Amino acid sequence: MNPKPTRRDALDNRERILTVAREAIAASSGASHGVSLTAIAKEAGVGIGTLYRHFPTREALILELYRHDIQHLIDRAPVLLAGHPPLVALRLWFDEVAHYGRLKYGVAEVIHAATDGGADDEYFAPFVAAISLLLKAGAADGSLKSGLDPEDVLLQLSVLWRLDPARDGEARAGRILDLIVDGLRTAP
Repeated sequence: MNPKPTRRDALDNRERILTVAREAIAASSGASHGVSLTAIAKEAGVGIGTLYRHFPTREALILELYRHDIQHLIDRAPVLLAGHPPLVALRLWFDEVAHYGRLKYGVAEVIHAATDGGADDEYFAPFVAAISLLLKAGAADGSLKSGLDPEDVLLQLSVLWRLDPARDGEARAGRILDLIVDGLRTAP
């Protein structure tokens, strides 16, 4: 027996909830506890029961945002490489990762707990593969050092999740990314 397909309006409701929740979390500097689920439902034009049918807990909503956004970042790496030289693509991708970090500041503990500190994170390997793709392209054209470990680069990027957007986070992220990229380049 095939499961009943999800109705179009239910899918639309889900997407509106996610869009509004993303904006609300970003506006609250990632403080998920400061975001009212009732306000999210109202802004999305759905009842609170509809929100809870899609996301039975605040954590479920945060994790779905994480899944959606991290998959977007994974998918962006080859797109950026297709349109830019590898070093430029890498920096543009890092900028998108930093933007994601600013949006998710304050909810990282929920994601960390749900993925057992990353050990059970189904997106870990694909995210590392996206980094690897960018690093290998840069090594192939000579703009990046060869033999770089993508997991080492991910560890460097992990500082981005700790930058408070309300305390000069964007400027600090830019400076940190400059340092990371400079360390990866074959020549300064």
